[in-house]
Amino acid sequence: MNLKKIRSNKWFQIFSNKYMLVTLAFVFWMLFLDSNSWLIHHELDTEIDDLEKNKSYYLNEISKDKAIMETLNDSLELEKFARREYFMKRENEEIFIIEHQQED
Repeated sequence: MNLKKIRSNKWFQIFSNKYMLVTLAFVFWMLFLDSNSWLIHHELDTEIDDLEKNKSYYLNEISKDKAIMETLNDSLELEKFARREYFMKRENEEIFIIEHQQED
C-alpha cells in the first residue's frame, strides 16, 4: 500500500520518467565528469584572469622601464643610474655600502 502511494506521487512520476533520468544523467556528466566540464572551464577562467592581471602588471613595468631608458640618454644620468643600481664606480674611487638593520 505504501508503494502504491509513492508511485502515485507527482514528483516520483516526473523523476522516474526514463527521459528525465537520461537528461539528469547527461547534465551531471556535462557538469562534473566530461573533459570539457563546467569545473574545468571555471578553473581555466580563473587562470585566464590571473594571466591578464600579470599581463597588465608587466605592461606597466615595461612602460616604467621605457621611461627610465629615455632619461638615460644623457651620459650623466646613465652614470648616476649605474652607480645607484649596480654599485659601479670609477677606477680611483671606493664604494662603501651601508646597510641599516631593521628591528623586528
